[in-house]
Formats: sequence, structure tokens, C-alpha cells
Amino acid sequence: MQIGVCVASHIGDIETVVEAEKLGFSHAWMADSQMLWSDCYATLALAAAQTTKIQLGTGVAVSATRPAPVHAAGIATINALAPGRTFFGIGTGNTAMRTMGQPPHRIREFDHYLESIKPLLRGEEAMMGPLTRGAKQARPIRHIMPEDGFVNFSDPIPLYVSGFGRRSLGLAGKYGDGAVLSLPPDLAVLEFLWQMIEAGATEAGRTIDRDQFYTTALTTITVLHEGERADSDRVKRECGAMAMASIHYAYEQFRNFGHAPPALLEEMWPRYTKLLEEFPAERRHQRIHAGHNCWVLPEEEGFLTEEILRATCMIGTRDELLTRLRDLDAAGLDQVMLLPGFDARREVLAQVAAELLPHL
Repeated sequence: MQIGVCVASHIGDIETVVEAEKLGFSHAWMADSQMLWSDCYATLALAAAQTTKIQLGTGVAVSATRPAPVHAAGIATINALAPGRTFFGIGTGNTAMRTMGQPPHRIREFDHYLESIKPLLRGEEAMMGPLTRGAKQARPIRHIMPEDGFVNFSDPIPLYVSGFGRRSLGLAGKYGDGAVLSLPPDLAVLEFLWQMIEAGATEAGRTIDRDQFYTTALTTITVLHEGERADSDRVKRECGAMAMASIHYAYEQFRNFGHAPPALLEEMWPRYTKLLEEFPAERRHQRIHAGHNCWVLPEEEGFLTEEILRATCMIGTRDELLTRLRDLDAAGLDQVMLLPGFDARREVLAQVAAELLPHL
């Protein structure tokens, strides 16, 4: 089991990635959300220049905000700076798109996008559909000067596809070298996720080797002190932003598709929807994700129950966490990617490095 760190891309905070490398974390995933954080490729470039070992990539890039060749050139540029330690994570961009009042890519659009970007990541030719109204048909495209140092396709760039449902995980199996998952609550759910990945691969004529297909789950970790509650102020500081992000997502599903909230949110749901609906409808998309995966707004702190914190984050004693990590590893999860609250990020990395990494 490897432990990576997901970073809310901040052009002034490359030191977190440098410190993560020193502490022994395997990967640094730069998050991509243009209305929230710094540009992911700018921060990756600075991180590449200041590190030598840690794997670097997008965590995850958003298909709907950049055409496939733009993302391919961006990550291949990072691969020129950090050859052999660059990867490309891609998803449809729920938060990145919703903060602009736009929907993420639908499955069919995401399918076509992945079909185009997979060969481009190898420096090969791909077909690209029209970008302008005047263009009527797909055209073959490729990077035409890859040998001149502008980009690097010689060192492989693994493609990790983010998916949380049957169809998106099927696309991970169809196109990906790995998948980015939500944290499975138990081993039975992880096996179910594997089955969805493998079904997509089978439909595309691929065979997935579980030992070679790389899986990562997004969460964060808090190692409890003796006698500490799982909803202590410290735990909320470290894990609260991750937990609230899941509530933001549930609200988007409710607002846009009428989906009922998960059972653990039912009690709070009337209060939470009332809070958001006090914000003007035409600008509510600017409010829903405020503080996203960085901070918990004061008016949202009351929604952080122990049940929600435990459902979205890994919270426990050192021995409890090591047992869970080893069980997940044995069930086929290769990495846990940590995205702690922004103000607690250094403390969490130091804590995990001291308490867990030496035993994995």
C-alpha cells in the first residue's frame, strides 16, 4: 500500500510537495479546479523543478475545461521536467464545472474524450471532433514536434480515470492504466468497484490484470490520540473539509437530478438545503463549493457529525488504521490519496509519516 498526497493547487505552496517527498509519500496529485485554486500545470511545473523522486500528476484534471490535446501537451510538458515520474489523472469535473454553473461531461462525451486523449498521451495520432461551429468532421491530430524537447512522450504517462459509478468505472476499465475511486467503506464495496472496472474492460475487449491496474482512493487520515473522539475539534480541523465536500456533492446531485441524499444526511438535509437556498439562485453555484476541500465555513460546522466524518475519512488508532490499510491492500487497492484540511495539511502529513508509513 502506497500513501500519496492530493494538493489543492496553490502556486505559493510547493513546499508541501517538497515536504511530502522528504517524508516518503509516493505521489503528489495536483487538483484541477480553475475557479477555486491555482492552475494545476503551473504548480506541477514548480513541483517538478523542486523534487526528484515523488510521482507527480493531475489529481484529477477535468475533461470539459480543456480540449484533449491541450491536456496532453500540458502533462507531456511536466513529463519533460520530471521524466518517468509523471502521471495523468482525468475526470469529468463535478466541482470545476459546477462552480461555473455548467454541467460536467456526460458519460458519452467523456468516453469520446478518453478515446482521443489516450493515444495523444503516447505522442500518437488521434481523431478530434470539431471545436468550432464551422468544422463539420473529426480531424486527425498529433503533436508534430515531440522530438525537440518541448514535451516528453518517450517516458510513459499512465492514464488514471476517475470514476464513482458503474459507467464511469467502466470507462476506467476501457481506457485506463488505473482508476481513481472514492474511499470504499468496506472490502465488499471495493470488490464491487473492481467488477465494474473489469466489466468495462471486457466490453472493450481488454483484460484487466489486477496486479498491474493501479487503483487509488481519495480520502484523508487522522490518527486518534488515546481516548480522543472521532469528532474532536482536531479531527474536524483535519478531516472536516473532506467530509463537507461529500455533502456539497450530495447537494449537487439533489439540486440537478433530484437524487435523495444518502441516509446519513437525512436528518440534517432540511437544515442544509435551507441554508443554501437563502443564497440567490442565479449565484448559488458560487456558494455551494465555498471552502471546497480546504476549509469548513463557520455556518457549516454544525453539519459535521461523527458518522459523516467516519464515512468519508479514515479515522482511528494507529493499529486500527494499519489493519484497514493492509486489508484494502490485500483486496487490490494500491494507494490511498490524502487531501487534509488546508490549515492542517503539514500536521497530517507528519503524523501519517511518523505513525503509519514505517509499517506499510
